[in-house]
Amino acid sequence: MANVTVEVEYCNKCGYFIKFEELKTHLTEKHPSVEIVGREGRRGSFEVKINDYLVHSKLQTLAYPDYSDLWNLINDAQQGKEVKGPCKQQPITSCAIS
Repeated sequence: MANVTVEVEYCNKCGYFIKFEELKTHLTEKHPSVEIVGREGRRGSFEVKINDYLVHSKLQTLAYPDYSDLWNLINDAQQGKEVKGPCKQQPITSCAIS
């Protein structure tokens, strides 16, 4: 089983640290051996990389990653397969257009 690192860049000013903690909890349940690293980053960001490969960008999609699809990508990485993205996204439910 290959070592896998998941890195999440999040905007703390936007309150995304809470989403990072939620994601970390979900991933740790299924993948306890995966190293999950979070760091505060650019405004509006929630960017997810698996082994340095960008699989999700909230800056591009305006959505959060789909956890089930992210689990599948991590499984592939653990089996030594090439990480292929992008990750599916969660539906956008809190969008207000003025």
